[in-house]
This record gives sequence, structure tokens and C-alpha cells, in this order.
Amino acid sequence: MIGSLIAGGKRLLGLHRPRRELVILPDDVFLTSFPKSGNTWTRFLLANLVFPDQPATFGNIEDLIPDPAATTKRRLDHMPRPRIIKSHECFDPRYPRVIYIVRDPRDVVVSQYHYHRKCKKIDDNFPMENFVTRFLAGETCPHGSWGENVATWLVTREHDPRLLLLRYEDMLANTPEALLKVASFLNISASPKRIADAIERSSVTQMRQLEKTQSEKCELTKDTRQDLSFVRSASAGGWRNDLPLNLAGRIEAAWAPLMSRLGYEVDARSGPAAGNAETHQRLVLNEILNHVEH
Repeated sequence: MIGSLIAGGKRLLGLHRPRRELVILPDDVFLTSFPKSGNTWTRFLLANLVFPDQPATFGNIEDLIPDPAATTKRRLDHMPRPRIIKSHECFDPRYPRVIYIVRDPRDVVVSQYHYHRKCKKIDDNFPMENFVTRFLAGETCPHGSWGENVATWLVTREHDPRLLLLRYEDMLANTPEALLKVASFLNISASPKRIADAIERSSVTQMRQLEKTQSEKCELTKDTRQDLSFVRSASAGGWRNDLPLNLAGRIEAAWAPLMSRLGYEVDARSGPAAGNAETHQRLVLNEILNHVEH
């Protein structure tokens, strides 16, 4: 009873976190991705690009690019427009414009595994094989599986000017070019110096330093293990060293059509034949992607 009264009072005063109940405005832009696909780094890059006079930190990132799951409705309602809002949701037709970050799922699963260790959701000895099984089934986060999340955006908005699709790997390889695309999408005039400053302020070294002093100020890192860093290697292709080939093969077997479409090399020799659930996912994705092409 008391809990319900408190929750009702928060909602009345706008102190609750709206999540999917967020009132979306016509000029909103959403920074969206499946979790652990480079969203936080991109969030810092965008914040430092759009707000050059307010360097992004773990302490103020919710003021610059808020997450409706971590920011109160009152705070969101009073933000200056246009707002840039973080999201991990599958396709939502209400989103006016979207910057969608995609990352190789073999790297995503490794990153998510270590984040779950940091958040104390699994222990250090949790079998990676079990985690991959859960990852493929969409049980490691509330936003579906990697394939489901990515496909909902790719199938519904591919080639739509309201969607800017960026690969994390391409952003790492040529960050200035990626930020130029973002600036154009946001109709921002970005000089080479403004872009260079945004990149420098969002570097791995800078973000690690900020994490060390501000981890308790951010929803992503507070109340998590302090012996493990949230900002890890920020690299591409690390799965080759961290993910057994048979497990990489299971991921490829489930999502090969989608991975190939996004330019990720798929090596069928890296694992055994897929199980029933993974074969089903592959067949469904094939059918969806073929339908869109025709």
C-alpha cells in the first residue's frame, strides 16, 4: 500500500521514469542500438559534438542525452529542444528520426557477458556457452535478441531518410567521417576543430578517467563492481580471442543473413551445425529479408 502511494505520488509530480511511456516530440532524435553495441561511446561523441561548451561526463550525460529509463519525466519535459534521447528499444513507429548503431554480434555477446559480471548478474565462472544460449534466445536483456532488435529497424527503415545507420566498426576506423554524417543528419554545422574536440573528449582514455571518479553518478555504473571497468577495450574483432569458435559458429548460424547484409564476414567453418532454435531464427530472418528485397 505504502509503495503504491509513493509510486502514485512520484507519477503525479513527474518524478517517475517514463521508459516506453515517454511523450515523444516531433523534433526528437533517438540514439538507438542493441545494448553493448557502442551506444555509450556514441552518446559521449554526440554530446560533445552538439554541446561543445559542456564537455560530457558520467555525471552530466543524462542532462545532455537522457535515457527515459534513468531520467525523470519532469526533467525530460523541461529539456531544451530538439532533444537527443538514448534508447535500446526495438522498432517504434513513433520515433521521428533515429541514429541506429549496429555492432558485430560476436563482439556484442562478449561485451555483454563482461557487463553482466560487472553488474553482478553472473559470477566470474559463469559458462560462456550458457550465456551465448541465453543471448541467442533474447534472454540477456529486455530488448529482444540482437537479431530481433537489429532486424526490426533494418527491415522497417532501411533507406529511409529518417534513419542513419552506423556500424560501430566503421566509427572506430574513421570517427571523423562518422561524426560528419551525424552532424549532417542533425543539421549541425561542424568544423574540423569541433569534430576533433568531440573525439578527443570522448576517447577511451578520457572516458576511463571519468569513470574512475564519477562511477557513482551514472546509472550505468553505480552499484556495480568497481574492480571491473565499464569502458573496456573499445575495439572491433576482439571476439576472435575471447569467444570459442564453436560459440561464434552458433551466432553465425542463427543470424548469417542479417550479419552478411550488414557487411560482417561469416565463416561457416567456425562452428558446428545450428540447433533447432538457431536454425529457426535463420529461416525467419531469411524470409523477412527476402520479402523486403522483393
